[in-house]
Amino acid sequence: MSHACGDQFISLCRGKRFPILFLLACLFVLFMYQGSVTAAELGSSTEAVKETIDQVLAILADEKLKKPEHTDKRLAGLEKVINKRFDYEEMGKRTLGRTWKKLNAAQQKEFVELFQQFLSNTYAGNIVGISGAQVEYIKERRQGKFAEVQTKVISEKSEARLDYRLMRNSSTWRVYDVIIDGIGLVRNFRAQFSRVIKVSGFPGLVDKLRSKIPKTAVK
Repeated sequence: MSHACGDQFISLCRGKRFPILFLLACLFVLFMYQGSVTAAELGSSTEAVKETIDQVLAILADEKLKKPEHTDKRLAGLEKVINKRFDYEEMGKRTLGRTWKKLNAAQQKEFVELFQQFLSNTYAGNIVGISGAQVEYIKERRQGKFAEVQTKVISEKSEARLDYRLMRNSSTWRVYDVIIDGIGLVRNFRAQFSRVIKVSGFPGLVDKLRSKIPKTAVK
């Protein structure tokens, strides 16, 4: 894989316009706010997002977990709540596009696991440091089993539009994409991954993902 291709791959993490950490964490930065929340229909996608917010809020408010010696436990709890709401398989399928259908079941499973670990490794260590934001729920749009919850995240220094796209799976809503100021997580990863695959194939993408994950986290 060329150095340039590698730089393209990780540009999402470093870019000021579309940092992965901010994009992902904003779904759960809602826990830090004292903003207005409109009434949500029971069982709606908005209610699903709010449920996650409340769970994360409880973890962050736990005084015992705030102690340095409980940092790992705190992060594990946050990650568990976050993972429950995200549909990593659907997200992975959409980021790979046509490549997904060319993979066998084992390859698909491996990719989803690595992608999940990569995302978790990106935000897990920093999510607790985000504070001072307020969130406004704008509206919810729904079409069949798909929905979009539109919000605005406001901090002292900036303001961003965050829209969460969810799909109803069995009896719950799960996030498969996040849109920040009109730019989508899935779309950006698809562009990045496509470049890597074009140069080094799917094995090259797997190797690149593995290189971005601590060895202790790789299964």
